[in-house]
Amino acid sequence: MDILGFIALVVTGFAACAEFGSYAFVHPVIRRLPPEQHLIVEQGLLRTFGRVMPVLMTLCVVLSISYAVSLTSAGGTTLLVGWLAAGSFGLALISTIIFNVPINLATGRWDASAPPPDWKATRNRWEFFQGLRSWLLLIGFVLLCLAITL
Repeated sequence: MDILGFIALVVTGFAACAEFGSYAFVHPVIRRLPPEQHLIVEQGLLRTFGRVMPVLMTLCVVLSISYAVSLTSAGGTTLLVGWLAAGSFGLALISTIIFNVPINLATGRWDASAPPPDWKATRNRWEFFQGLRSWLLLIGFVLLCLAITL
């Protein structure tokens, strides 16, 4: 395996696993918390995930595009799968910027002891797009694995 493929797998695998794990295993538990605790945990996650994931998700796009470009000589199915992986990571990043980031910014400003009346509907909208992003990252990672394997 080449170094670009290795780095791409490590970074995209970590990002996809972190986001999908959060979506599938952490947020279902958080949703059952009382409102104040729910928001305190969400705000804490914004301070951790919110610092790391913008960099990692951007790297996923850059690395997967770079890898797809490196596959140009391979052609055929390998090239197609490489570009599908890059597209999946790109869509995850675009979705995040358009939908999740504005909600994250609002959530970070809320007073957990007196949230806005529509806080739950807003967080539910975030959850939907978190699911979309998580699946796109996981699919991108699987497609990248396939492209490297082919």
